[in-house]
Amino acid sequence: MNKKDILKNAYAMPISSPSYSKGPYRFVNREYLIICYKTDIKALKKFVPEPLQVKEAIVKYEFIKMPDSSGFGSYTESGQVIPVTYRGKKGGYVHSMYLDLEAPISAGREIWGFPKKLAYPTLKVEKDTLLGTLDYGSVRVAVGTMGYKYKKLDNKNILKAMKEPQFLLKIIPDVDGKIKICELVEYHMKNIKIKEAWTGPAALELHAHSLAPISELPVLEVISAVHFIADLTLSYGEVVYDYLKEKKDKK
Repeated sequence: MNKKDILKNAYAMPISSPSYSKGPYRFVNREYLIICYKTDIKALKKFVPEPLQVKEAIVKYEFIKMPDSSGFGSYTESGQVIPVTYRGKKGGYVHSMYLDLEAPISAGREIWGFPKKLAYPTLKVEKDTLLGTLDYGSVRVAVGTMGYKYKKLDNKNILKAMKEPQFLLKIIPDVDGKIKICELVEYHMKNIKIKEAWTGPAALELHAHSLAPISELPVLEVISAVHFIADLTLSYGEVVYDYLKEKKDKK
């Protein structure tokens, strides 16, 4: 394989059989359970990177089932998103993500910088209840429930929230173990179609785990919950802040 062939074919690891296909990445019938809760403001500020700003002690805990994802297949995801602002613009900082499939873990980390780790989340209906769970290994670390299709919501409100920017802290080391990339990345969902949306009574439990420390943002009070199904495209990201460049500029 000559240098020209390498550059022509290189887009992901390993070059002989990449862990994921090239985008764009389209999701059909992507199902969400999002439980919004109050937490400890000191704990929250400990995890949100500057220059993002936190104004309220609120976290959105998500269970997401993706049965039809181009390039990735079928998988489920769970994690925490923190409402933030960046230069006066409202959005969400993705703090934690746990999922059960290699391809989206590799693509998410390598391309955007999603904080993805391997675990075992589920989202399903049990009788009259929508149930989300997250197991790290054999240990249950999260349980979320909501009354199934309890009260219909206006799709427009969900669509507005889905169009807000999301932010990620992308960190990639160099071959000597030092940081090669340390960036704040912004990305958006596009071509969004909300098919149905619901709300209802909800509950959320987070349990301590050394390697899945979601309980470090404790649940003090459940505020609301939404359940919706959507089609959307995950667009590529944009670097909005380069921590290493900022460090060099200050020297």
